[in-house]
Amino acid sequence: MDISGNTVFIPGSTSGIGLALARRLRAKGNTVIIGGRRTELLDELAADGFDTVRIDTADAGSIRAAANEVITRHPDLNVVVAMAGIMRVEDWHHPDGFLASAEETVTTNLLGPIRLIAAFIEHLRARPDATIVTVSSGLAFAPLAATPSYNASKAAIHMLSESLRLQLADTTVRVGELEPPSVRTALLPGQEDSGFAMPLDEFADEVIKLFESQPDAKEIQVERVKFLRYGEARGDYEQVVATLNAADPHGKH
Repeated sequence: MDISGNTVFIPGSTSGIGLALARRLRAKGNTVIIGGRRTELLDELAADGFDTVRIDTADAGSIRAAANEVITRHPDLNVVVAMAGIMRVEDWHHPDGFLASAEETVTTNLLGPIRLIAAFIEHLRARPDATIVTVSSGLAFAPLAATPSYNASKAAIHMLSESLRLQLADTTVRVGELEPPSVRTALLPGQEDSGFAMPLDEFADEVIKLFESQPDAKEIQVERVKFLRYGEARGDYEQVVATLNAADPHGKH
């Protein structure tokens, strides 16, 4: 993705990684539309100069309505970042400990991006240069025991990204995959203060530098995520998994 001159829609960017990237992308000369569920946060961001759209990425109807609104207001839209996601600690010893959470996680983290891409793909294909950015995780490549459904949903996003890149190779749409490590956000309780997690500003600054230096990158990887991403290729996967779960045994990722 080129670092400037784009019109970018980022659902799930009223806080955390999404908002940090939205601010930096705007500072680089992009028009950024922020999507989210919480109207009070959208109002604050609108007052800060962002265009905003209410969207619930767990609701298929909300995605379609938001896509129509964004495309109508911004016909030059050429980048969609599927940022929205949830992470839940689960206990798979009995169904009450995981089933509802697993269903919600898959709906938000996997069906959400699929529906989002479906809502925008025809518009993006009509643009001379367009990009879809998916968001997986280092946990797509090495599992945290406390969050099975999150790990699985992000692994699915990785393979979805790989597959779409192949299938859309005959179009003007590029597919990039952002692979965050643990970052100090409110994704899980206590994560904002976790010494295990990467500081948010440090992560966002490094991502923007990667967009600048590697505009055609298929996978956007800060250095810190490579420990998780390449364990199997290095041959130390079991050690990576053990280290990850010893450092963060309760899901404070």
